[in-house]
Amino acid sequence: MQPPTPPGNRPVTPVVEKMKSWFHWLFVALLATTFALVLAANGMTLNLPGRPGWPEALLILLVTVSTITALARQLPLQNILLAAFVIALMGGAVHALGVTMGIPFGPFIFGAEAGPQFFKTLPWAMPLIWVAAILNSRGVVRLILRPWRKTRSYGFWLIGLTAGLTMLFDLTFDPFASRVKHYWLWMPTKFPLTWQDAPLVNFFSWAVVSLLMLVFVTPALINKNPARRVPDFHPLAVWLGAILLFGIASALHGMWVAVALDGTIAVLAATFAIRGGRW
Repeated sequence: MQPPTPPGNRPVTPVVEKMKSWFHWLFVALLATTFALVLAANGMTLNLPGRPGWPEALLILLVTVSTITALARQLPLQNILLAAFVIALMGGAVHALGVTMGIPFGPFIFGAEAGPQFFKTLPWAMPLIWVAAILNSRGVVRLILRPWRKTRSYGFWLIGLTAGLTMLFDLTFDPFASRVKHYWLWMPTKFPLTWQDAPLVNFFSWAVVSLLMLVFVTPALINKNPARRVPDFHPLAVWLGAILLFGIASALHGMWVAVALDGTIAVLAATFAIRGGRW
């Protein structure tokens, strides 16, 4: 007689797998619908009922949830929730420090458009934005590095490139957030070099903070199952969809340099990710 399988090693039943798949595609459908609604609201003079900004708030929630459900098809849910909690906690704490003391991102203030704030300091959406940016950037990098996933230095490249891609995400996101939606406002600094009013130290800080987060959460995101899996293009779709939204909004406000950068980053990321994913 074989000994009983420990609870932590019991295989997932087909019913659980089907439920995960159903929930995932449900949230993907809701995300796609909300994304189209946000694009219409930003690209046209479309007056939606309710308080201003609710489509964007719903979009942030659905992006976060669909990101978690997508990962739950590959990893244990408790691992993903732990990683998301650590990212949200660290990202929220750093942004609360930033708006209070001006470090490490540079001096800025949150606007009323950012929504309700925790302790009148941190908008509720900022921790979720960190979760979506980190996890989806990591998913895109996994596609890019797929041909080299068995090399000994793969883990280091995954962490480093994810931090870099998260920085590029913020490079495209900041003009949309600060100049289009006025979620925050950058204050003048002594540093002459800025990007769409944002000090360059902001983007460097996003890379460093992302690197620290990944050091903590990567052990929870390692797939212990060595079996070959079909590449997941969900992170790439979310990542490119976000940049598409930022680019359209920037174009409508005449920020053509930002549009050009958004397009360049999107094309390069998509090219390398699709090439790697097809390996």
